[in-house]
Amino acid sequence: MDITARISVDGLGGDLAPQAVIDGVRRALERDDALEVLLTGPADALSPFAGPRLKVHATTEAITMGEHPVQAVRTRKDSSLVVAARLVKDGQADGFFSAGSTGACLAAGTLIVGRIPGVLRPAIAVVLPGKKPTVFLDTGANADVKPAYLFQYAQMGAAYARAILDLEAPRLALLNIGEEDSKGNKLAQEAFELMGDKLPDFIGNVEGRDLLAGVADVIVTDGFTGNVTLKTLEGSSSYILGALRDALMASTISKLGALALKRQLSGLKARLDPDTYGGAPLLGAAGLVCIGHGSSSAEAVCSGILVAAKAVRAGLVARIASQVSSSS
Repeated sequence: MDITARISVDGLGGDLAPQAVIDGVRRALERDDALEVLLTGPADALSPFAGPRLKVHATTEAITMGEHPVQAVRTRKDSSLVVAARLVKDGQADGFFSAGSTGACLAAGTLIVGRIPGVLRPAIAVVLPGKKPTVFLDTGANADVKPAYLFQYAQMGAAYARAILDLEAPRLALLNIGEEDSKGNKLAQEAFELMGDKLPDFIGNVEGRDLLAGVADVIVTDGFTGNVTLKTLEGSSSYILGALRDALMASTISKLGALALKRQLSGLKARLDPDTYGGAPLLGAAGLVCIGHGSSSAEAVCSGILVAAKAVRAGLVARIASQVSSSS
């Protein structure tokens, strides 16, 4: 039997909240019998959905996408996002999920939940659905980094790959403009040397074309490059799926072909759909923090909550703390 995981959820997080959040919470509770959800938001909208494993923590404020993240977190003490983070800080929840402002989630994760001792900078990790799942970080937490940050990202990414992807010895790589040791700018060269000296599972540099090829289990880069790369991949996959759909609907013969390949095409769509993975954890936070994209559907919210629960049960935060402590 699974260990109970208590996840606080920002009921007003995301473009489609609160309905998408409510529906996503329901789906997650149906799929995970050992899950408990603490839903934060306005009582009138959320209280009717309370139940044995769904408690509502009423709040009176919300943080919008256009607000300054740090200022909003500091001043809107009774916002749904801040309260969800505080429940983790106070030990009432094991982790929290929000599809609200990424900047506000980062601020709440660092200012309220706090950092694991020894972590230089937390990083946002996503699982890329390529030939095989690959952990990719940082995707937006830190635009300006140092070699030591990238080294630590690899450590934290490895802990996440062990916890979520069940890999015993994940292969670690650095995103660069070439595979050779001398490639890239000063940051990349110094990070390559540091990782090569201290990480036994480091396999070297990989290029952009390798991201979905399954050549590495964890790929690290700075937050600026990672965010641009991730959004480029999302946009490309959306375009390709749309173009494929148009081609298959272009004639009677192609429609028959699509019908014959319906099962395979559905599987491909599920693999490339961001909703399948739902949430990106903020690795390095002292509690489990999981961030969804702003347009999260009910399925994306469900997936994000389930990812958070799995990470809690796998002891992800403790694994990262142990990894960082052992190398300091």
